[in-house]
Amino acid sequence: MSRKAWLACAALALLFVPALRAVEPETSKLEALDVPDVPVLDQEGRSLLFNRDLVAGKLVAVNFIFTHCTTICPPLAATFGKLRKLLGDRAGRDVHLISISVDPANDTPAALKAWSQKFGPGPGWTLVTGGREDMTRLLKSLGAYTADKNDHPPLVLIGNGRGRWTRAYGLAPPAKLAAAIDELAALPDPAPAASPAATAPSPSPAQSYLGDTLLQDQDGQEHRFYTDLVRGRIVVMDFIYTRCVGPCPILSSTFARLQTRLGDRLGKDVFLLSFSVDPDYDTPARLKEYSERFHARPGWTFLTGSRQNVETVLRKLGQWVETPEDHQTIFILGNEHTGLWKKAVGLAKPEDLFPVIDSVLDDKGAG
Repeated sequence: MSRKAWLACAALALLFVPALRAVEPETSKLEALDVPDVPVLDQEGRSLLFNRDLVAGKLVAVNFIFTHCTTICPPLAATFGKLRKLLGDRAGRDVHLISISVDPANDTPAALKAWSQKFGPGPGWTLVTGGREDMTRLLKSLGAYTADKNDHPPLVLIGNGRGRWTRAYGLAPPAKLAAAIDELAALPDPAPAASPAATAPSPSPAQSYLGDTLLQDQDGQEHRFYTDLVRGRIVVMDFIYTRCVGPCPILSSTFARLQTRLGDRLGKDVFLLSFSVDPDYDTPARLKEYSERFHARPGWTFLTGSRQNVETVLRKLGQWVETPEDHQTIFILGNEHTGLWKKAVGLAKPEDLFPVIDSVLDDKGAG
């Protein structure tokens, strides 16, 4: 691993960063979201129904913040302030910006209003809070819920009010967000819905984002990424390559300890996924040999594939690197059933790491 990458890992030590849903700076399409009509309060203290009053029939961009945040929230708010100015007269008329608090217990309307003053508030930018249960339901429906508010994603959801949505990176330049808004606005209305009997279930946010790129495991078996490896599961992912003599054996040793700790849960409801960042060298046979060094049991899968397919998957996860030595030493943890995703520093001490893993494994969603 390069010195630059090691320094980045040291700076991140024991810091668990936002969820998977926004790791990519590019946009990705979401065909539909089931936006609930939960009651919310805006920064002026006005009572609103979220979908009816703020979203339905409108072109919107939505991000997620909290006022005591000292990391990504100020840049997210600054980006929205600049975006509002860039939109000019369109803000509040053609385009509506919405910031949703992920800390409703502390973010009162007055707190939201005072906080927003630092970032260029004005017409067309609404900040909302509400009751804990209502806000949890809202955040889950938008794919932005995390049990710990500090893990919330730097995500912008862009909707055209006609059933089409795009997910974008919240720290992208305002001009790129404006371009994504214009692109979505130009799309035609979706086709009329089929009859109830013929309508397929809406894809989950993870399914829409991850897709079904084909990969191969250490036994040469093919797997579709979302459908075969993630759907309905709790997963812990890491990123290694077999020629690595630095951090990879440490990551894999931690996975070996984790599989012992999981016991009978491994391969039933919890699955370990190790992705090669060196698909040109790491054939299934080489991954098989590597997996045997760590006594991998069923439920711990090592994955490779064509360079194009592996690159597609790793870019989705924010882990693609041109040079294997530059790969990140993180774990990505996901509970697909509840929608909770986290990242963790893979080189952290296991006694510090396992409680964070447990928080995802044992997540029950909103009670």
